[in-house]
Amino acid sequence: MALITMKFGGTSVGSPEAITSVVGITGDEVRRGNSVIVVVSAMSGATDMLLGSVREAVTGNRWAYLNAAQKLRERHEEALNLLAPAAPSRESVKHEVNAILDQHIELCNAVSILGEATPRITDAAVSFGERMSARVVALALRTAGVEAQALDATQLIATDANFGSASVHWPETNAAIEAKLQPLLDKGIVPVITGFIGATADGHVTTLGRGGSDYSSAIFAAATASDELIIWTDVDGVMTTDPRIDRRARVLPYVSYQEVGELAFYGAKVLHPKTVQPILNRQIPLRVRNTFNPAHPGTLIGPTNEPAETVIKAVTSIRSVSLLTVGGKGMIGVPGIAGRTFLAAASAGANILMIAQASSEQSFCFVVMDDRTLQVKHSIESALEEEIERQDVDLVEVLEDVAIVTAIGSGMRGTPGVAGRVFTTMGSNRVNVVAIAQGASECSISFVVAEHDLKQAVVALHDLALEAVPVT
Repeated sequence: MALITMKFGGTSVGSPEAITSVVGITGDEVRRGNSVIVVVSAMSGATDMLLGSVREAVTGNRWAYLNAAQKLRERHEEALNLLAPAAPSRESVKHEVNAILDQHIELCNAVSILGEATPRITDAAVSFGERMSARVVALALRTAGVEAQALDATQLIATDANFGSASVHWPETNAAIEAKLQPLLDKGIVPVITGFIGATADGHVTTLGRGGSDYSSAIFAAATASDELIIWTDVDGVMTTDPRIDRRARVLPYVSYQEVGELAFYGAKVLHPKTVQPILNRQIPLRVRNTFNPAHPGTLIGPTNEPAETVIKAVTSIRSVSLLTVGGKGMIGVPGIAGRTFLAAASAGANILMIAQASSEQSFCFVVMDDRTLQVKHSIESALEEEIERQDVDLVEVLEDVAIVTAIGSGMRGTPGVAGRVFTTMGSNRVNVVAIAQGASECSISFVVAEHDLKQAVVALHDLALEAVPVT
């Protein structure tokens, strides 16, 4: 008997028909004699509606957030009615869902009066989506004859108070999972757990970052020493590139933990970037599969690097970024400028996606998301005010309308000529490369191009990756 942790994303629980597939997949594992932990996201679109309600409440638009709550109420009630039309506990679950939405309205009322929403209030508000979907899915499983119980992750995942992107406190989390989750598994009950959320020591709801349900499932898989973690989504697996850019994209049968970490960080939407971290030391196999095509084996993710014949295994990209350059002849040999710059970027709430530096130390550049660009520029100019006045630093320059393209493959390690092949391909396709970075892991090469060159760059590099990927 195996213990399998399965996470179902928003589209996988986004409709009664989709939830029926979730019930079938879970029921099949139970009938095989396996123990199953189910982790769910909010129904597709619910988190955006909850966030939008909070924003409307800030402006005092009571009608808008009441209307959103009513739409969510009707959507979840419809799912309950279709999935469990004769279930004795349907009305009690409906009452729980309504109580959750009543809480949300009360929260929005308070925000409307205050005229602002703190990160703590926002986390509490967006947690309601997972809380409702967990109850709906658990009831659907029970109706199908699978013993299941909804469980809020606020009882299991202990975090710090960094609302919006909380960090896990592992000793407390492991102890809570052992005390509250393991007894359900021992009784043969399938726990249906809310993804994305945790709680501080004093009980305030936190979130693990957008898309954090993947990360939640990895936490549960690691803490229970699961035999496998499966991320069920709406694509057949990890793909060679974004199919919206190149329709020739294929499913990769296998990638390593290291490769998928790079893929997730550099734009592949199939996994949250932190997903691999909890399962890495335990080497728990991770599989990405399609809820709507369960016959497809998906992508297996494991500890071993298996280089592709063409070295490049996949190509990813990130749009809506800006390149900031800090430069000046007076920077040569002056210690600490880069450190202070990156500290200033962090204080502006920016995540640095890529860094490149000239060997002369006269300049360095880095990439951040567009929505942080101006805050980062002002923060750097404030931190380096004295150096700018002395003209040691001549400029803090912003280049907009750019994108990051990343070629990924563990075979890059120790293979001569990979970078040459990448940039020869760019030159042959008349794509100008603005900045270049290769990570110390040697698993990826990233570079910046003008956004209008993005598709051309990705398609050209994708040609190299496709040479070794079988058609499935």
